[in-house]
Amino acid sequence: MKRIGVVIFAAALVAPPIQAQDVKDQLAAFIDENADQYAATAQHIWDLAEVGYMETESSETLQGVLRDAGFEIASGVAGMPTAFVATYGGGGPIIGIMGEYDALPGINQSRSSERDPIAGKIAGHACGHHLFGTGSVAAALAVRDWLDESGTPGTIRVYGTPAEEGGAGKVYMVRDGLMDDVDVMLHWHASSTNSASASSSLANKSGKFRFLGQSSHAAGAPWRGRSALDALESFHYMVNMMREHVTPAARIHYVVTAGGSAPNVVPDFAESYIYVRHPDPEESRRMFDWVTRIAEAAAMGTETEMEYEVIHGIYNVLPNEALARAMFENLNIVGGVEYSAEERTFAEAIHSTFPPDAPGIERAGMIEPFEVIEVGQGGSTDVGDVSWTVPTAGLNTATWVPGTSAHSWQAVAAGGTTIGNKGMINAAKTLAYTLYDLFTTPELIDAAYEEFDRRRGPNYIYEPLLGDRDPPLDYRASVVGGGNN
Repeated sequence: MKRIGVVIFAAALVAPPIQAQDVKDQLAAFIDENADQYAATAQHIWDLAEVGYMETESSETLQGVLRDAGFEIASGVAGMPTAFVATYGGGGPIIGIMGEYDALPGINQSRSSERDPIAGKIAGHACGHHLFGTGSVAAALAVRDWLDESGTPGTIRVYGTPAEEGGAGKVYMVRDGLMDDVDVMLHWHASSTNSASASSSLANKSGKFRFLGQSSHAAGAPWRGRSALDALESFHYMVNMMREHVTPAARIHYVVTAGGSAPNVVPDFAESYIYVRHPDPEESRRMFDWVTRIAEAAAMGTETEMEYEVIHGIYNVLPNEALARAMFENLNIVGGVEYSAEERTFAEAIHSTFPPDAPGIERAGMIEPFEVIEVGQGGSTDVGDVSWTVPTAGLNTATWVPGTSAHSWQAVAAGGTTIGNKGMINAAKTLAYTLYDLFTTPELIDAAYEEFDRRRGPNYIYEPLLGDRDPPLDYRASVVGGGNN
């Protein structure tokens, strides 16, 4: 019934093709006129570099921009103090845009083209989420103006989604039904190239495995101790043996977040934070259960105790070619990122730190060919759970120098400059154009749903990989406190 309503609302409002580009030009002009404000907002969030579930000022900054523009704000949704939903307009269709704003712990960098960590700073925007959230807001504001001027019915929602980096903020929004009435969801991400393919990703389930032993003097009475570190090392050893027997698409990686403080004390506590990824969420679930049994065995073999906490679990992205092709056409209208002479000098300096086979900086001005990537590869994102709930499409723009790896100091640096700002503005325009298409072309939404239903299958039931746990609001607490999480 929802999509029938969309057709009734929008069918009479489809603009002739000659007018469509005129409207898109107006949307682009609005974004360009306000580009300096958006750049200042993004760079303020870059400076803050607040980590997952602690993005208090970053979230409020974006909410403030939306509130001033007349959006109705619901804050602290789905049990997450820094999550929000901002709504404008009325009637159908309802189109959502996601925005992120959490930084990565353990990496920071100044805006320099040379390695230059900022003393005392615990995190950096090495994944460009300061640009992500701001660019999504910019697109929403442009389309808000057009909705008002044209009298077009429809609703824009901006979803402020915290803790993408390991906290799975979007999953709690999905689980709480905050996207159940949305017709289409859009998103974008910082990158080193410009693309809008129909791409999947890796599902991912993570957990913290904690081993509890008995401390004693490591030389005077080692027989009285039971080493939690021995248990953790046994755990990792068996996990690495497990690698031989998982499929090639699987990815397993971990860090030791606690392992003792002094060599002459048998450690009574040790902790491992581990990720298990696979293109198939059910296989990620199965592998995580295997990892859990390994942890139990490690504890048994060392006479220690083990407890674990699921930190997050996210699905692979469900591609939607119908939506992705519309996004791709709009990205081609917008074009790539063009460098000024100063930006080119900066880009060349950054590029000199890459391997010889890295893509040339001219790729920033190009649009990558359209692809349909059914099997996930590379990283993971909590957009995955959204995409299994509502038809979803996204894009990447060159906010970093071509050849840059995400989660690197080079990404932090470029994202803090006008290069990052330009990529963000291009993303905002592409999102705004696609919003316009969705509000005026009901056939596009119908095609997206036909593909969505076909890909999910007739008997699909959503079951979160993270189960029924509450949001792990303190999962970055030891980072902020100076720990090694």
